[in-house]
Amino acid sequence: MNRPQTDPDTPMYKQECSRILAVSPRIRYAGIINKFGRTKAGGLRKGVVPLLKPDEARNEHFIEATRNQLRKNFENSIGREEYTFTENEKVKIVTLSSQEHFYYITMDKETPTNEVMKIIDDVKRLVGK
Repeated sequence: MNRPQTDPDTPMYKQECSRILAVSPRIRYAGIINKFGRTKAGGLRKGVVPLLKPDEARNEHFIEATRNQLRKNFENSIGREEYTFTENEKVKIVTLSSQEHFYYITMDKETPTNEVMKIIDDVKRLVGK
């Protein structure tokens, strides 16, 4: 039987996602995505119904990974990306980049901007950015 290779860091990534979810009750989802858009680990806040179907989430993560990689081309000119913030009709999304992956975090649409900024600062501190 040929089983897919499992990442030995998966339990650590899952724990990191749980710690990110604990930062604020406004966080809906926290995920760690590699540079190819594959989810290394992720978790929803208890009681949250996902807005994206699994294939939509895969595509969204791939798009974010591609955008993340494309932005790296400009680091010499404008510096390293600290985070991106996207506001949609139903949800707010923040991505935070690290060397080997990025953090994909969604928040309730009603989250005030000052709280979004606090969540970003708290998560950056948590993940050592």
